[in-house]
Amino acid sequence: MTSQYKKTISYVLKAAIVVLAFWFIYRKLSTNENLVAFNDLLKQISQLEIILILATVGFLMFINWGLEALKWRKLIFRVEKISTWRAIESVFCGLTWAVFTPNRIGEYGGRVFFLSPKRRIIGIVVMAVGNIGQMVLTNIFGAIALCLFINKFIDMDYRLFYALVVLSMMFCLFFILFYFNIRWLNGILLSFRVTRKYKKFYSVLSRYQTAELLGILMFCLARYIVFSTQYFILFNWLIPEIHSLDILMMVSILFFVQSTLPSLDIFDIGVRSVTAAYFFGFVTTQDIAVIACIAIIWLINIIIPAILGSYFVFKLDFFGNSRHN
Repeated sequence: MTSQYKKTISYVLKAAIVVLAFWFIYRKLSTNENLVAFNDLLKQISQLEIILILATVGFLMFINWGLEALKWRKLIFRVEKISTWRAIESVFCGLTWAVFTPNRIGEYGGRVFFLSPKRRIIGIVVMAVGNIGQMVLTNIFGAIALCLFINKFIDMDYRLFYALVVLSMMFCLFFILFYFNIRWLNGILLSFRVTRKYKKFYSVLSRYQTAELLGILMFCLARYIVFSTQYFILFNWLIPEIHSLDILMMVSILFFVQSTLPSLDIFDIGVRSVTAAYFFGFVTTQDIAVIACIAIIWLINIIIPAILGSYFVFKLDFFGNSRHN
């Protein structure tokens, strides 16, 4: 394949990714009633207050994805050294891919194409380690919040509730043990003949030590705190009568439920809205405000980064011809 031919294919692929992402975004924004409800709600609030709140939530979005970029750089360090800026580019590029692919699977491709070709498959394995760390926290906090929710709002026999608490503790313990012993997965894969031949791709799992995994988990925790704060700010602003602890409980449940459902980033605003309306319905009757909060978080955390990431799509190196930082 000639260099010019590769360059042409590369440009076509990049343009197709950006066009597809913008088409999905346009379709969803143009038909999103939740954003209309949010706009109507904002008409009752002073412009200065709106600017301050949305600017704060928007700033936290950059903190959130900045932390993810630092986590990605730390994860991939054992495989390939990349600069902080290159890590940021790859994260935002991945968000553009994620917006139109099921379960954000395109995010893997958006990131690993910033690595040298021979390390891209290993990069997918490494990225999965970081995602598992985020999932561990989402499931642990979600399980705890769900137990608190049931205890407070659901009439259940105390023996059944205690059994649920015990199951939740076992559930949390399993995820903690699995994460901090991620090398076990390497051993399991080596035990099968069909996967043994690919050991050069997943052997990286055996290199992560407990201290290193703890450091990655701290990045995951920082991200969890940041995007929980975004929700807290908006709900406390638009529905101040909800108790602060109830907001945190409901948000943790919302994250937990979202993580268990297959979805498409661009469409899961509907799933988020229905889930939030149900759970927050136990503490408030202001459904419009609840759905409006979810809509603006979706817009700021997913749509805006996906638009920004479209610039970095054109910096992708599909065929590994450019030099890496």
